[in-house]
Amino acid sequence: MNQPEVIAKPWPALWALVLGFFMILVDSTIVSVATPAIIEDLDADINSVVWVTSAYLLAYAVPLLITGRLGDRFGPKNLYLVGLVIFTLSSLWCGVAGDIEWLIVARVVQGLGAALMTPQTMAIITRIFAPDRRGAAMGLWGATAGVATLVGPILGGLLVDGPGWEWIFIINVPVGIIGFVLAWRLVPSLTTHAHKFDILGVVLSGVGLFLVVFGLQEGETYDWGVITGFITVPLLIIVGVVVLIAFVVWQAVQKGEPLLPLGLFRDRNFSLANIAITAMGFVITGMVLPLMIFFQSVRELTPTQSAFMLIPMAVISGGLAPVVGKLVDRVNPRYIAGTGFAFLAIALFWFGSMLSPDVPIWMLLFPAALLGLANAGIWAPLSTTATRNLPMALAGAGSGVYNTTRQIGAVLGSAAIAALMQARITAEVGASAAEGGSQFGGGTMPDAIADGFSAAMGQAMFLPAAVALIGLVAALFFAKPTPRAWSKPADVVEETVASV
Repeated sequence: MNQPEVIAKPWPALWALVLGFFMILVDSTIVSVATPAIIEDLDADINSVVWVTSAYLLAYAVPLLITGRLGDRFGPKNLYLVGLVIFTLSSLWCGVAGDIEWLIVARVVQGLGAALMTPQTMAIITRIFAPDRRGAAMGLWGATAGVATLVGPILGGLLVDGPGWEWIFIINVPVGIIGFVLAWRLVPSLTTHAHKFDILGVVLSGVGLFLVVFGLQEGETYDWGVITGFITVPLLIIVGVVVLIAFVVWQAVQKGEPLLPLGLFRDRNFSLANIAITAMGFVITGMVLPLMIFFQSVRELTPTQSAFMLIPMAVISGGLAPVVGKLVDRVNPRYIAGTGFAFLAIALFWFGSMLSPDVPIWMLLFPAALLGLANAGIWAPLSTTATRNLPMALAGAGSGVYNTTRQIGAVLGSAAIAALMQARITAEVGASAAEGGSQFGGGTMPDAIADGFSAAMGQAMFLPAAVALIGLVAALFFAKPTPRAWSKPADVVEETVASV
């Protein structure tokens, strides 16, 4: 079936999904603010606490291809609800964990719950909104993705400074219960599509993604050298890439039903949108770390105050997203996304050139505001462009691919920015400062190194700025949508899908 199963009132269903989607994305960034408190309360070392975030991101990123396809087979609503239950219960587990090891295990389970949920949100939007009305829906979905990455540190700071770090997880429990009730009642049960599961494809994709993501994410921890015995970080990544190549070859030659339908990439806009969202994942992850370190280490702001510096971005992005979403249904997304990526690159170069110990704090709010304009112009056009031509039977598979590339971009951004910051601190300040860079918190930084440290953080910002230009190029090559898809009203199927 290639026609959307358009329902009479899709917006309540979308809002129910957005609540859960927002929650799982907030948990990707919320832990960073709580790191010192977790170290002190659980008597843990810094490497162990890093795994509290790394374990979640790994468990979240690796299964996305598979969980997207499971949604096609067993119904996206069913997979979403199962994932939400797992996520909510594991959040409670995180909050009551008595030691760092159990907290890490609970975060793995939480990441698996998030991986079950995420592809279903995008797949359901694709299936219940007509193509000419999908832009506004994807605008809300995109705004949620963009704002959640910024709300995480802000909310985390408030909770850590208030009831305690445990509440960054426990707060998910009532939200998860409300989200479950709303999704149960408001999200329609959509037609399932029989699929034969490609077991070898599942194994190859899971192993390959795990090795690559683990190597990139943890490379800095092992100084890009030996992990254990003869196993090194570069070897792990190389083996992972080889396994992923074998996975792609298998998808091309197997006679059954592939896990990843390579025909999806024959659609030019789907391929370009995946390149652009990979760049966006890289940029969003890569830009926050040097800014947070600068605000706390050089300007001596608290974690909460540092996160508040990005409020202009969150407010403007969230406010403009519905407007942009409606424009996407009427204007070629190429122009909106291209402008967004151009603003993104300009804002990041602007930030990088301004970071110094003497810059007035209020001046840094201007590039943050421009980031908000950029953010609003990127998410909705990309997601709409990626899903516009997807066959309904492959909505879950396409959503899984799109979200996987976004997460891989985020991992690449995290690994690359960490390596670049250390290299620039060494160049600007000296090797001893680079080795101790992770110890700079919200205290006072000696004047002798503040200038060099600020310069290093500013130079690091130029990397995500450059990657934003890759997204710009991809967006500019979007094929023009057909008039029916983006400028003329489409025939709406007045079919209300039964809701359980």
